[in-house]
Order: sequence, then C-alpha cells, then structure tokens
Amino acid sequence: MEIFLASLRLGFTSFGGPIAHLGYFRNEYVVRRGWLDEATYAEIVALCQSLPGPTSSEVGIAIGLLRAGPAGAFLAWLGFTLPSAVALVVFALFVDQVGSQAAGWIHGLSVVAVAVVALAVWSMARALAWDALRAPIALAAAVAALAFPSALTQVVIIAVAGVVGWAMLRGATPIASVTVVVPVGRRVALGCAALFLALLIVLPLARFTTASGEIALVDSFYRAGALVFGGGHVVLPLLQAEVVPIGWVTQEQFLAGYGAAQAVPGPLFTFAAYLGAATAPTPPAGDLFATWPPNGPVGAALALIAIFLPAFLLVFAALPSWGALRARADAQAALRGVNAAVVGILLAALITPVAGSAIRAPIDAAFALAALAMLLGKLPPWFVVITIAAIASVLR
Repeated sequence: MEIFLASLRLGFTSFGGPIAHLGYFRNEYVVRRGWLDEATYAEIVALCQSLPGPTSSEVGIAIGLLRAGPAGAFLAWLGFTLPSAVALVVFALFVDQVGSQAAGWIHGLSVVAVAVVALAVWSMARALAWDALRAPIALAAAVAALAFPSALTQVVIIAVAGVVGWAMLRGATPIASVTVVVPVGRRVALGCAALFLALLIVLPLARFTTASGEIALVDSFYRAGALVFGGGHVVLPLLQAEVVPIGWVTQEQFLAGYGAAQAVPGPLFTFAAYLGAATAPTPPAGDLFATWPPNGPVGAALALIAIFLPAFLLVFAALPSWGALRARADAQAALRGVNAAVVGILLAALITPVAGSAIRAPIDAAFALAALAMLLGKLPPWFVVITIAAIASVLR
C-alpha cells in the first residue's frame, strides 16, 4: 500500500512530460523516501532509456519491483497511471473538446517542469558528475544529445559512456557496497523476454485469422508500446497510424484527445485509454472487419493494458542482468560513466525541449525561477505545481 500511495501522489502531481517525471520521481523516491540512492536511481534511468517503451513509467515499475517485487511493480505503475487514465476516459465519454482556458494551464505546468528538471539535474550532477573525470563525460553527453536529438542517440551515448567509464574510472572513486537485490530470477527474466517477442508475432497472426475486435485492439496498442524508443510524444505517430486510417477514431477526436493528454499529469501513454474509450461503437459503412473493437471503459482498459504490457516485460527481463552486473568492480566503473552521461542527457533535455518550449518570455523565466526557489525551500512539489501553474495561467 505504501508503494501505491507514493506512486498515486506522483500520478496526481507529475506534470510536464517524461523528463519532468524523472525529476518528480527522484524527489519522491530518492530524496523524500530514501528508497534508493542517487547512483542506483541514475542507473535505473539509464537502463530504462535503453529500452523501448515509456521511460518514466519503466523507471517507476523498476523502482516498485526493487522495493516490493512484482506486486510492487504493478502497484507503482497503477498509482502513477490511474489518475490520468481516469481523467482521459471521462473526457472521452463526456467532453467534446478541450476548453480554450486549458491552454494557459498547460503552459503554466510546462514552466513548473523547467524548475523540476533543473533541480534534478543540479542535484544529480553534484552526486554523480562533480569531478574532473566524470564532469567531461556529462558535458560531452549533453553536447551530443543536443547536436543529434533522437532516442537512438541517447542509447549510443549511454553505451559509449559505459565504455569510457570502464576504461577510465576504475578506482576513481570508492566502490560502493552493493545492497540492491533484484527479486526476479533469471528464468523469469528469460520468460518475460520470450513472451515479449512471442506477442509481437502471435498477436498480428491472431488478428488476421480471427474476427476478434478485442485482439485487434490489443495488437495495435501492444505493438505501439513495444516498438517506440523514447516514449512520450514519440508514440503519437504510431497510435495515429493504428486508429485513424481504419476509422476507429476520427482525426478530430485524435487531436482533441491529444490536447487533453497535455493537461493531465502522469504518463502520456495513458492517451491509449482515451483512444480505447473513444472508439466508434459501430464500424463505418462498408467496413470489412467482421467485428469492431470495444469502446468505453472496456476498450480503455484493454488499450491501456496492451500499451504498457511491453514495459513490464522488458523491465522484468532486463533488471536481473543489471543487478548481477553492478556487483562487479569493472561493471561499477562502467556504471559511473553511464551515471555521468545520464546527467548530461537530462541537461540537454532541460535546454531543449523542456526550457526551449516553456520559456517564451521573461515572465516565464521569472515563474520558473520562483518555482525553483519554492522547491529549494522544501515546499511540496504538488503545492508548487498548482500555485505556479495557476498564477502563470492567469497573468500570462
């Protein structure tokens, strides 16, 4: 229950997109609760950034898994996902369009995200990249991420930083004792990896050999969740291609839901819940499908589970190997390089898109600095989010 309540708190207050979510996670799980240290958190972030799927949700699942096993992983995901999923399903069922006043709130929330990410970058840099060996790795990672912005670049940066750390950071800092135990064995990990690949093959075959609308829905959303690197907005083109051309939702419905997804906290992948709920109740005239996907709460639940299932399978498959590696001295040296690179990647994200899209005028910079001061003053993040977003939406 502790994990569910902590993640539910984050689900209600984590505005600003996946990079901002990592800042909120750090404040809640590392600073406030002390469930893991800075280095372990950075390693989990690096691992999840190297996997397909929604990075911030995968980080939450991994932390829940380390804290309380598979049940903890599920509760961490459920708490973080539930608020935005429910809000988007309600929107799909009862609201025709996003109100014009929402734009001010959305911008105010993005300004607060600048402060959240800035504080996370500063604190993690002090802990993980504050010496003559690791600081250059962080700066080089930031430059590379800014020069070649893509999810693939991030994976390459993390891999290169690991090699540099392995070669240059052995004995550079004392090797910390390894206290993290991954409560998933190798057999479970291999089984999850096999199931992840099997579903990518079996679901399309089942879709075109049966007349099940449920299987068609699960196939579309599972594939979107399994094949996207970077998460967040990157998944939108995949979802659009799956649901709009075949008439499950109209382009207008898709764009309205996307606008609503910007106004709610939590992972953007919960947009799947809106799409599942908004699916047309009957197929268009002349449609060749023998059956049609369910809509409403049932369609929302199926779409939500399908798009997040790859994240669970991948985390369960990858985390045991990470746990074994961090017990080795040479692997710890590589991980120190990876940790420094994560700081650089977050710094690049702070510059663009987080600050680049939010700071449009001097008053935006003033609001971001005010939010940063409030966070440094140990005010609760939820209070900072609501206060600054409300003021910015009114005054701007």
